[in-house]
Amino acid sequence: MSNEINRQRAGMEQKINEMVEQSRILEAYMNDIINREATVSRLMGEARLASSAVQNIVDENEVEALTHIGIGVYIKTLVPPIKKLLINVGAGVTVEKTKQDAANYVEAKIKEFELALTQLLNQKQQIAVRMEQIQAQINQMLQQVPGTAGSSQSNPRKQTQGNDNRGSSRQPSHSV
Repeated sequence: MSNEINRQRAGMEQKINEMVEQSRILEAYMNDIINREATVSRLMGEARLASSAVQNIVDENEVEALTHIGIGVYIKTLVPPIKKLLINVGAGVTVEKTKQDAANYVEAKIKEFELALTQLLNQKQQIAVRMEQIQAQINQMLQQVPGTAGSSQSNPRKQTQGNDNRGSSRQPSHSV
C-alpha cells in the first residue's frame, strides 16, 4: 500500500516539476516579449517624431538648424529648401522620395509598429493566462499529494523561487 502511494507521489511530483519547468520557459518567453514590446514602442515614438519633422519641413526657404554631431554637441547648419528626402529602406539601400512620399512611408511604418504592438500584447495575454493555468494546476496537484500540506520540500515551486531567480523581473507567487 505504501509502495503504491510512493509511486503515485513520485509521479505527481514529476508532473509538478515538468509544469514548473514549463512555467519557467513561459516566463522567459514573456520577458522576451516585454523586451520586444519596449523596442517597438521606442521605434514607434521615433517614427512619430519623424512624421512630425517631415510634416513641418519648410521647402521654400533656407532654414538654420542645429545638427547633432554626438554626445550632446551640436553645430549650426543652413538647410537649403528641401525638395526630396532620403529614406533608408534596409540593407544599406537609400532611396530619394518627395516630402509626401516620405510622409506616407513614415505613416506606413507607424501602422506596422502599431500592429506589432497589438500582436505582442495578445501574445503577452495568452502567456499570462497559460502561466496562471499552470500555477492553478500545480496548486491543485500539491493539495492532492499525500503528506505535502505546507511542506516546502515536496513543493518544487517554493524551492526554485527562493533559490533560483535567473534574473527574472517577475515577482514570486505566494499562492502555493
